[in-house]
Order: sequence, then C-alpha cells, then structure tokens
Amino acid sequence: MNDDHRAAPLRQTSLHSRHKALGAKLVDFGGWDMPLWYRAGAVKEHMAVVTAAGLFDTGHMDVIDVAGKDVRKFLDFAFSHDLAQAKLGRAAYGAFLDRNGLCLDDAIVYPIEEDRWNIVVNAAMGPKIVAHLRSLPGCPEALREPAARIAKIDLQGPGAVEILALMLPDPAAAFTGFPYFSFKGDFDFTRGSVRLKNGAPAMLSRTGYTGELGFEIFLPDDRVGEVWDELLALGKDRGILPCGLAARDSLRTGAILPLSHQDIGPWPFVNHPWRFALPYAEDGSFTKDFVGRDAIIGAAASTPHTLPFAGFDPRRVEPHDAVVLRNGAECGTVTTIVTDMAIGRRDGAIVSVAGPERPADWTPRGLACGFVRIDEPLPSGTRIALKDKRREIEVEIRGDIRPARTARKKIVF
Repeated sequence: MNDDHRAAPLRQTSLHSRHKALGAKLVDFGGWDMPLWYRAGAVKEHMAVVTAAGLFDTGHMDVIDVAGKDVRKFLDFAFSHDLAQAKLGRAAYGAFLDRNGLCLDDAIVYPIEEDRWNIVVNAAMGPKIVAHLRSLPGCPEALREPAARIAKIDLQGPGAVEILALMLPDPAAAFTGFPYFSFKGDFDFTRGSVRLKNGAPAMLSRTGYTGELGFEIFLPDDRVGEVWDELLALGKDRGILPCGLAARDSLRTGAILPLSHQDIGPWPFVNHPWRFALPYAEDGSFTKDFVGRDAIIGAAASTPHTLPFAGFDPRRVEPHDAVVLRNGAECGTVTTIVTDMAIGRRDGAIVSVAGPERPADWTPRGLACGFVRIDEPLPSGTRIALKDKRREIEVEIRGDIRPARTARKKIVF
C-alpha cells in the first residue's frame, strides 16, 4: 500500500498505558484510541456513577485560549449562549454556529478574567473552531490552542466529593461557594490557586457529562497519571470504577444531554431540548445578535423537532436503520438510543436506583431511551413506535428521563 493512503495512527492520551493495564476495550473515537469499557463492563460502570463514583479519561477534548480587551464582546457574538452578563468563575454551555445556523460544535466557555477566557470543545474540533473564530469580524489576535497539552479527567457521581476531598489540602475551603457550572483555578497552571496534596496544580470545574454530581479536573499532561492512580486508589473502598465511552453515552442520554455531530449537527440549531444554550427572552425572542441568529429564526418553522424519549423495557432498535412511527405513519428518525440501566418503571412511572422513591426490594431492568427527530412537537407522554429491520418497540416522549439526578446538588462537606 502506498504510504500516502495509510490511515493516520490514532492519538493517545497520557493515560493510554493505564487503560491497557486495566483491561480496557479500546476504540477509535474522533481519531483517539479511547476506552469503550473496562473489565467490570459498561453496565457496572454506569451504575457506579449513579450510586457511587466513576472516573473518565476525557483528555481527547480540546482547549482553546482567547485573550484581549474585547473578548467578551467577541465571544458573545460568536457563541449561542448570552455572555454579556456572564460572571467570572461561572462556566456557560452553548454552541458555535455557522451563518446558516448549523451547529459546528457545542462547547463550554470559561471566563477566567475579563480579558482572558478559555473554551473546551470536542475531540479534534480545536483547529476547526479556531479557524471558524478567526473568520469572524473582531476576532482577538490571541486565539490559539494551548502550547502545552492540557489533560482532563472527570470524577463523576454522588461519591465524587468525598473522594476528591482526600486529594485536597483544604477541602472545606475548596468546596465553599462551588455551585453547579462554576469553577476554581486556572487553565494557566502558573496562575491558578488550586493545588492538590501531591502538589499538582489543577483547574476544578463543577461540570460533567453524566447528569450526576461531579467534577471535570484539568491538569498538566505530565501530572495526570499520578492523579488518576490516586483517585482510583482512594475511591477503591468507596465504589469507584474507571469508566469508558459506553457508560458515558448511556449516562448522558439518561440525563438528556446531546452528543455533538449526532443529536446536534449540520442542521439549524433550534427545536430541541437544549433551549438554555440559546439566548431566549421570556417572550421567545432572542436577547442578542449572534452568528446564525437570523437563519435560526427563518428555519424554525421548517426544522424537525428533536425530542427525548423513554421506553418501557431495555429493548432497543438500531438507530441507523430505525424509523419513527406515529399512528402507523413514518414521521422521523432516531439519533440516539441506549439503555439506561439505572432506571425502570413502577406503576408506569420511571424510578431510579438512586431515587428516594425506590422500593427496598426493587432492582431496575433498565429502559431504552434517547432522542428522535420528528416532524412536529409532541407533548410529553405521547406514544410513538421505533422500528428497525428486527423489531418494533413502543416508547413515549418525555420531558425528563432519569430522575433523582445529582448534578445540581449543593455540596455539603
């Protein structure tokens, strides 16, 4: 074979050798060799995050630095979330759209200082988003990916606070004034105030992709290995498991969180459950101008609606082969379908294994859940069918899926 036609080797995070030692099933994810699951399996990993804690390697994500006196004004136009009143130390979720209102990627924006912000985007998207931002008017010159790679691991689950506390010199001070979607520290580790007991500088963010209480921990690439090892050791008797992409996918779906380029993508960024990513006023208008705004307004009436659903048992269909049926007529497609093993139904209601209403003698069988793109907005509770080449299953449109999630829970320490 000609060398020019050989596939590029997969990139590896600094934890790659540890994943192999832990028996991970490795797969290509966005050009990275990433763990799909470990020896315990995806089901136990999912359950660990809902009931105890899980540790994810998310070092494949890209970080972008942007600085300058007009950073806030520029990003407020470039980003879908309204950043005009964004507080320093509080992160914001939204999307970068093109001028046709199509989603290039979703992201979290971190205002570190008034003239210095950071952006975290998905795997391999850093160069593309940097190029997009540079094409916009008013782009600051100081826009780049960091010179030194920043590692990231996610400690997620109700036990995350207790485990992370063992790594912190003064956990009470670290956890004080630390609400959901806030952060402490700095992506420039020479400026940050957060250090772990082992001396490693860190940036702690009360965010994640599971719907459960937890932290995204940014670290220098050369310190992430020892921190990973310590967290797993400290959490061993507290139910922690290393977790892969499969559990990440099932957890985020049960929490009604989208997968970029699957649930959101190259279509108008409108008519979906993530209204908080757009600057809606109470009357339904937009509070600001932003890239793609006029296109979204014009496309709203003709764009399919992305809606969450949950089934009545664990059975799934193949999303690439499935269609959505309502009253026997085809009306849409399936973008995501997984089984959330931490939930089941009792008397028709969805119950979580971690919920206060869980009967003592009850173990969930899991429920299929995900997102559909359909022709019309259907109210919660509407029954539809999903059909592929093998089977047809009944599901219902839901306003929420996995109850008793802990992501927004106040830290008590």
